[in-house]
Amino acid sequence: MGIERTGTEGSPDVMSLTRRTLLGGAVAVAAAAGTVTVGTHAAAATGPGVGATTEVPRLWREFTRTPLTHPQIPFVGRAGCRGGASRLPRHRVVADVRDFGAVADGATDCAPAINRAIAAAGRAGGGTVTLPPGTFRIDDVIRIGHCDVVLRGAGSGRTTLHATKSLTELIGVYGSRYGGDKSSWSWAGGLIWLAPEARWTTLVAAIRARAWPFEGWTGNRRDEWRPLTTLDPAHQGSWTVTAADTSLLHPGALVLLRLSDDADHTLLEHMCGGGPGPQGYSWDDKTKLSSYVPYEWPVRITRVRGRRITLERPLPLDLRPQWNPQLTTHVQALTGAGVEGLTLEAVQTPQQPHLLDTGYNGVVLQCAYDCWVDDVTVRHVDNGFGLVAASACTLRRTKVTGRGSHHPYFCREGSHDNLVEDFTIEERTTPAPANTQLHGINVEGLSSYNVWSRGEMRMGTFDSHRGLPFANVRTDITVNNTGRHGGDASAGPLFGARFAHWNIRVTNHRAGLVRIDGLAPYSATVGIDEVEEFDQIDVPDFTGDLHTRLELYGSPHAVRPTNLYEAQRGLAPTDRDEGRR
Repeated sequence: MGIERTGTEGSPDVMSLTRRTLLGGAVAVAAAAGTVTVGTHAAAATGPGVGATTEVPRLWREFTRTPLTHPQIPFVGRAGCRGGASRLPRHRVVADVRDFGAVADGATDCAPAINRAIAAAGRAGGGTVTLPPGTFRIDDVIRIGHCDVVLRGAGSGRTTLHATKSLTELIGVYGSRYGGDKSSWSWAGGLIWLAPEARWTTLVAAIRARAWPFEGWTGNRRDEWRPLTTLDPAHQGSWTVTAADTSLLHPGALVLLRLSDDADHTLLEHMCGGGPGPQGYSWDDKTKLSSYVPYEWPVRITRVRGRRITLERPLPLDLRPQWNPQLTTHVQALTGAGVEGLTLEAVQTPQQPHLLDTGYNGVVLQCAYDCWVDDVTVRHVDNGFGLVAASACTLRRTKVTGRGSHHPYFCREGSHDNLVEDFTIEERTTPAPANTQLHGINVEGLSSYNVWSRGEMRMGTFDSHRGLPFANVRTDITVNNTGRHGGDASAGPLFGARFAHWNIRVTNHRAGLVRIDGLAPYSATVGIDEVEEFDQIDVPDFTGDLHTRLELYGSPHAVRPTNLYEAQRGLAPTDRDEGRR
């Protein structure tokens, strides 16, 4: 049996919320009263020119009442490294790559020297490895595999790593575990690769043995874990859970919350918001989707008191007995690591046919938690920035540029609670070759509670590759909507519940994957330009009422708050509110 909520809609989840100054004066007051129009004074304080009209949608007022359990908008106010901290960690400088033999002459292979410096920082217990201005040739993967190690250049406009070889050349052919002739380098791996040393080693060994691996937190065969404790039923949005046994748990520990589906697929239905549509959907033939289950969500424990455990983030889903909720171990995580202040430029080669990329890929974070990328540009890459089974990471001030990419940004294999902000996808510098594909900011594979904020997309789209991603936010983005979605039919729905597209400026007025009120169940499209269907017609996966919301259609410049993520940061409900429900 499931668990039932008591009281009126959202009443158990009313929070004592701390408002910051984000909304500003009259707009903040208006948020408590529903959709309102605010005139010149408030508009001048919050963005548009004098005399402009701004509006606070009814959805925002509803959300402030029940921020952790709203049916259409997810709470993502803690997304990113260290709960979305505005300042990224700073580690002391422990090495300069020149001391290990690196030469910024653009001709000497500096990958061995850079990797030696990184390894030395790892042996020292962490620290920053610096790259001075100049161009460093690299003929191998740059690997960050130890916690608290940061590779820092002098700035993306001053330090360049020039990559001469693809991942196929360096590691080998990487086929798909789902069969066919696809290259997994089309969605995996990076020429700068942040992953725990042991995990990276086993992945490479499996690829070279042609035993195509799973890529996540529980190993190549998803069997490298052990149970820590079972959990009692609990509601989505709760900060605390009750464990059967806390003897193996302690504050600061990173654990996996693990949820298994049942024969009736009620977990997958819950991820879609429930109701007749998901209940009538054919789940049994979605074999790729079923390979993503159990749902695995990494989270830190902040407090243990008796059988009660407080988590760093609120529960992403209900815990129901039929899903066997438990906390488990996982492979060793990479934490506290980062890449900063550099450009990774691959040797310019033509983009390959769709799904046959050779792996001139940018920066990938894998099995990483509380890691980051800041002020990094990738140029002439097959795939730009990747989050693969990565959680609670921040990508800030990143840019994809050059000859054009297959996936400029990809978020997959159960990646959760990540923040991508101040990002840019530039228009390609060479025409797209025949039979290639462009996606955009992609999310798939049961990935949840991720945010893309303050972006400039001069090409691409708001991609889903199916695999039932849910509870993700794209906000305050300008997009020339030119990409297409991907994903095998066996991967299931394009969207689960609680997708929110908020303040989206669509320069070419193309609807595909941006206006989602006819596609994503229990989701919200708020403050987007008027758009029309052309070139790609998206088909909903579920029949009947999707329980979606559309507000301020045609008015992206009027919507307040302008940035859904930043406004949620301003609300800032915490675990201390748990006892006030």
